Amino acid sequence: MSNVKHHLTDSLLMAYSAGTLPEAFNLIVAAHVSMCDECRARLASFDSVGGALMEDTQTVPMAESSFAETMRLINSGAVSDMIKPATAERGKSVLPAPLQEYVGGDLDKVKWRSIGMGVRQAILPTSRQASARLLYIPAGTAVPDHGHRGMELTLVLQGAFVDETDRFGPGDIEIADESLNHTPIADIGADCICLAATDARLRFNKLIPRIAQPFFRI
Repeated sequence: MSNVKHHLTDSLLMAYSAGTLPEAFNLIVAAHVSMCDECRARLASFDSVGGALMEDTQTVPMAESSFAETMRLINSGAVSDMIKPATAERGKSVLPAPLQEYVGGDLDKVKWRSIGMGVRQAILPTSRQASARLLYIPAGTAVPDHGHRGMELTLVLQGAFVDETDRFGPGDIEIADESLNHTPIADIGADCICLAATDARLRFNKLIPRIAQPFFRI
């Protein structure tokens, strides 16, 4: 997408390239890179640098069983945190290809669960280091105001939302940390669908969202 305004940071792209991000954040990065020409090009440059560094690294002896052990981990699914971005055309799909692999298709395959005020979510299966979820927010609806105990990445897939920092449309990604308190509101015109990943629970400012928080695992 050429109209993406909010991009990933270099540190996130480098961590993705190095394979050091939690699975949920890898999913966000892969989905965004599939939608953003600029970040895909930057990621390719980091991959090239990493490859060059590996070529210059001094080799060390390995155990004879290393290859067999690596294949065992791959076949068992233990090595699953790295998600590759797709570069194919999305066509009429709302969900990028890396995300479709998690839900088994496009929006019609998502198993939504209501969390009130018309908002729905679908928690995706990822490693315990961080959580990922799809959010469906009706146009004009506000998410309860909240802060963060860690990092939250939010990628817009359809529609848009606005908060105290800016407006975020399709392909845009918002990076939130402990310094940000905000009240995202789905923009008028289309329901907003986002992919969000967090490595810590949100910090809601009002009582009712705090009471409901354990049930919705937010």
